[in-house]
Amino acid sequence: MSYYIGLMSGTSVDAVDAVLVDFQAAAPLLVSTHSEPISPSLRTQLIELFTPGLDEIDRMGALHRQLGYLYGSAVKALLNQAKVSSRQVVAIGNHGQTIRHRPSCAAEQAFSLQIGDNHYLAQTTGICVVGDFRGRDIAVGGQGAPLVPGFHQAVFGSAQASRCVLNIGGIANLTYLPLKGACIGFDTGPGNGLMDAWIQQQQNLPFDADGQWAASGSVDHELLQQLLSHPYFAQQPPKSTGKEEFTLAWLQAVLASLAPIAAANVQRSLLELTAVSISRALERFCPDCKDVYLCGGGVNNRLLWNRLEALVQKPLATTAVLGVQPQWVEAMAFAWLAKRCLDGLAGNLPSVTGARQAVVLGAIYPAGEVTQGEAT
Repeated sequence: MSYYIGLMSGTSVDAVDAVLVDFQAAAPLLVSTHSEPISPSLRTQLIELFTPGLDEIDRMGALHRQLGYLYGSAVKALLNQAKVSSRQVVAIGNHGQTIRHRPSCAAEQAFSLQIGDNHYLAQTTGICVVGDFRGRDIAVGGQGAPLVPGFHQAVFGSAQASRCVLNIGGIANLTYLPLKGACIGFDTGPGNGLMDAWIQQQQNLPFDADGQWAASGSVDHELLQQLLSHPYFAQQPPKSTGKEEFTLAWLQAVLASLAPIAAANVQRSLLELTAVSISRALERFCPDCKDVYLCGGGVNNRLLWNRLEALVQKPLATTAVLGVQPQWVEAMAFAWLAKRCLDGLAGNLPSVTGARQAVVLGAIYPAGEVTQGEAT
């Protein structure tokens, strides 16, 4: 028995990605996939929780519980689709929903907080759950993120050429897999998050499909330069960030300091911010990289893809050419991290997170005894 489930609800907060993975062969086999939508109401409440506000603890507690139910629904739908029993699954690796990421505080104050009730998930599915992956890395001085580079190294590493794996979610993160030397990885800055927030505010749409609205505008170069002056972009890795840093409030403060800009031009400038910050990170930290492979929701934005390809000046491909469809890479990574945890193997890469040592990641929530009506 070697099935593991990975669950990922990322910074875009659009859905829970669920994957069933078989680790029996030399390379992980993606057996089945399911995407469980996050309702507009729940999405709005989660996004509001990303920044400090009134009644936070009560709101967080209620959303923590709601997400546990949603994760349970995602697991049951995945197993029903695959015609696999919960008894055939070793564990669920659940990333949870990040609501605050503060790894750069003073050591005794650093934290990264993910919610989603793993106790309920283990109880209702009857499957062991591994969660809270980031805390142990922070406990040994790391950023707690990104954690997917270990999986990228294990699955996408090459003995023939240096490679980069670029994930574009709400925040974009980059993994550099050099022919020689240690893997590095870090968050480059905004991915889809700011673009999603702006179009949600301006047009009440969750995202800019294929970059069509951005394509109707033009880059405002003064705005772009103001945005690129954010100190995060100048920091050296190891580094990580979140949507609580690159917020709509930050964007609006910058806009307030400038002459009025058409809404479509703001959207186009935000897309350019993502493309330029990624291309600069590639140039600065991955100078000999031969191949760049993309994953995450950003691969579906054709304008963003075209701008990246023009700035990087080399053809881009998705991780599909390496055997993993781009939508499912992160969820697979957390199935892999769950297996690493149960096998007693380190999951972090100190060269990526800045941790003092490699450690086993994750807290284990034993399987519950499923009552009749709950079994999958």
